[in-house]
Amino acid sequence: MPAVPARNATRIAANPRWHRVSRTPPSLAYGRPIAPASTTSTRPTAPGSLAVRATPFLFVLIWASGFVVAKYAAPYAEPLSFLLLRYTGVVVLMGSLALVARATWPRWRQAGHLAVAGIGIQAGYLGGVWAAIAAGMPAGVAALVVNLQPVLTAVVGWLLGEPMGARRATGLVLGFLGVTLVVSAKLTTNGLSVLTVGLTTLALVAITAGTLYQKRFCPEFDLRTGQVVQFAASIVVTAPFVVAFESFRVTWTLELAGALAWSILVLTGGGISLLFLMLRRGAASQVTSYFYLVPGITAVMAFGLFGEQLGWIVLAGMAATVIGVALAAGGRVTQPAEPAPTPSR
Repeated sequence: MPAVPARNATRIAANPRWHRVSRTPPSLAYGRPIAPASTTSTRPTAPGSLAVRATPFLFVLIWASGFVVAKYAAPYAEPLSFLLLRYTGVVVLMGSLALVARATWPRWRQAGHLAVAGIGIQAGYLGGVWAAIAAGMPAGVAALVVNLQPVLTAVVGWLLGEPMGARRATGLVLGFLGVTLVVSAKLTTNGLSVLTVGLTTLALVAITAGTLYQKRFCPEFDLRTGQVVQFAASIVVTAPFVVAFESFRVTWTLELAGALAWSILVLTGGGISLLFLMLRRGAASQVTSYFYLVPGITAVMAFGLFGEQLGWIVLAGMAATVIGVALAAGGRVTQPAEPAPTPSR
């Protein structure tokens, strides 16, 4: 292309008609086409910052402490009564934070989606597990049943279109085998009944359905106002069962107050919030695979707090779950990329 003399360049710059010419679409620039942007991209599901990478492991530590809380609270309050107090405390806490910060409240349609997801993740899961253990199911068996969740989530998610390769499938199976080893010492048929098995199965289905529903219909929301909606819905669902099956007798002790405060401030304010943040970034099967680490971490906590023994089988199971989670949660997920912007004319 011949060079433009300096005096002509000045005239061109001052003439608005030449600026319209400069708006040639990028695909026609310099007389040759440019390949269109890809409609799919393979990228990490989360930024590579240290804080983001540490989020799943902080979540596991917090979530595992929930079983310790249950052990402290059990002598002083019935299970659903304790959960009702917890839900109420979360509504007050998150509602206060939302009002002070003037957070955005969800519209009615989104609030409905949040309520449905919350009933599954909160009321259905927690209520089912706590009620089953209170009815006599061994904690190890309950943990084994609900830890089928990553596998069930992966299968249902795959049927709904979530990607899952051989690496993730292998990790999920290995992780579940590791969980089986961790809880094997506590596996017993004592306390098994139609009621207890039904309650744990309900908990498994509830948290799986709630997780997938939230990932699909309402992944983005303010964590303060969103949790107000979810736990308010859980109160509405749980209260009738408390009235029907429990006496709502609560013996207020320092242990119970500490367990309740930890449940509200840490398990919910920290653990549930971290779970929701992870669901925004990753595939549901990828996120739920971290639940495999919970029984092992709980076993370590029980060893330190209650003197429960850690055998070689438990340690081997913990190693298997770590490898399984590394396979299931690692790697990249193919997600749709944003379409290239249309050139202005």
